[in-house]
Amino acid sequence: MHVLIALRRVLSKYMMSFGWRGIFVSLVVYMTIAWLLLFLSGEKEIIAANTFFYWILVTASTVGYGDISPTTTVGRHVVAFYIIPLGIGLFALIVGRVAVFVSSQWRKGVMGYKTLQVQEHILVIGWNQQRTLLLLNLLLAELKQGKQKQIVLCATKDVENPLPEVIEFIKVRVFNDQDDMGRACVDKASTIIIDTPLDDVTMTTALFCYKQNPTAHIIAYFMDESLSALLKSHCPRIECTPSVSVEMLAKSAMDPGSSALHQQLLNATRGTTQYSIVYPVNCSVTKVDPIFKGLKKHHNATFIGVKKVKDGEMILNPELDVTIEPGCTLYYIAETRIKNIDWQTLDV
Repeated sequence: MHVLIALRRVLSKYMMSFGWRGIFVSLVVYMTIAWLLLFLSGEKEIIAANTFFYWILVTASTVGYGDISPTTTVGRHVVAFYIIPLGIGLFALIVGRVAVFVSSQWRKGVMGYKTLQVQEHILVIGWNQQRTLLLLNLLLAELKQGKQKQIVLCATKDVENPLPEVIEFIKVRVFNDQDDMGRACVDKASTIIIDTPLDDVTMTTALFCYKQNPTAHIIAYFMDESLSALLKSHCPRIECTPSVSVEMLAKSAMDPGSSALHQQLLNATRGTTQYSIVYPVNCSVTKVDPIFKGLKKHHNATFIGVKKVKDGEMILNPELDVTIEPGCTLYYIAETRIKNIDWQTLDV
């Protein structure tokens, strides 16, 4: 008996170095020998096709329901000295390997070392602590009202996934490394938001992302407006967002409460906020007047502006006779995002 225990320990130690292929081969060999020994022992019920796998699983795992058991003396010895001793070690090894694999995959996801398989996602590049965390929460609030998309955060700093249950996370060395950024599926993202602590890093990252995915909606945040102008001259489709803190201070000084007003218009988590919608290409050319009145009458929304298709001109508070063409982007203020507008009811 001591010899069998020692043998089991040796085998268990040896099997710990097995890969998944070795474990699979060991499992097949173990079950094959078990079946042959039981066959030679005359255990016909146990080795039946619809019984054997179930029986050896509950026996090797020591669950032992007792609904099926060996009936011969030789069969009992086979179970006692081969199936149970080796089965326990093999079963524990498989369960342990699965647990380690699941744990390591979860840890890799939290630390940002996984390679993602996502597309049409929102890729947020850069980590600015609380500001980035606020951005992620605002994006999640917006997505609850619109089309569901996966959010992926990409950072170079030594941080972990700040929201592991709701977003994906990728850690890279630099933001213009093709292999690293490929793990974040930068070429498959529908929207890319670049907000790094340094404007020069934002510039190089924006140029890299534009080359990898020129059809994505790319948004880059700059503190220096001259750099945003330079980027627009090379990549006109990139939307550059400068800092508006100085403008906000001046506006609040002349019109008290302006900062709170603008903050609410940009915050989807509370109160009325600003949204946009594209005027469908299958609709006819119309004017601002019916859209302005229809949105207010049917959706209690206020039409505030339009972005033209041809030149991208933004017109705020347009005259009622301004032409609205199919494909224009319409901006409005409402309690929630309006879905599935019936344009016919707006008399357009």
